[in-house]
Amino acid sequence: MANICSASCELLARLISLPSSSQNKFSNEKVPMLLSSLQEERLRNLRQRLEVPFDGSRLDHQDALKQLWRLAFPHRELPPLKSELWKEMGWQGPDPSTDFRSAGFISLENLIFLAEKYPQSFQRLLHKQDGKRSEWEYPFAAAGVNVSFMLTQMLGLKSGTTFSRTGARFIELLEADEMAFDNLYCVAFQLLDSKWVSMHASYMEFNEVLKSTRTQLEHELGLKDISRVEDLPAYSVLNR
Repeated sequence: MANICSASCELLARLISLPSSSQNKFSNEKVPMLLSSLQEERLRNLRQRLEVPFDGSRLDHQDALKQLWRLAFPHRELPPLKSELWKEMGWQGPDPSTDFRSAGFISLENLIFLAEKYPQSFQRLLHKQDGKRSEWEYPFAAAGVNVSFMLTQMLGLKSGTTFSRTGARFIELLEADEMAFDNLYCVAFQLLDSKWVSMHASYMEFNEVLKSTRTQLEHELGLKDISRVEDLPAYSVLNR
């Protein structure tokens, strides 16, 4: 497997806070929405999830982290919650809890969802099995947190009933699928890796790959006849 960066990977958590040149007038234009009762309920539930920080002292959060390890390495012994072994999953240090600051607990839920619903894609992403890889690879788990944060920014879901056109289209998808955010996350992560390979990117280009991923997702969410995440052209890159 290609080398995984270690100490210098702390940069990764800050990359996507930079302004994105990929954003366009159409995707940023704000539009008011009159939400249906189902849209309101599902958006409220999603917002509640987005507001939950990862808390390493909570047993349910510890259990979720342990669940992710078992899904990633089903034949290996579970390490302590602080161990150098966690770096093998692509956390930036021996304590994974320090990597959740940007996206919170939902980013761990997203990783678990990917592992359970699309186990082949999860394992291929984890072990960097697709394409000719860089010698300086992005760390899998920390990148997954960044994908969650990127989607939250892109969709603008934090508050209010005025959304970007991309966010408004997502609300429509959310009405059809309560887990639309999680499913879109899976598409986004696999798409990011596909772009990483096709762009022959190395660690310092991670931000550019993430911007390119966001641009494509914004474009596809603007296409006609998209009523589910599964209708997005990029969905085809996922393997169950």
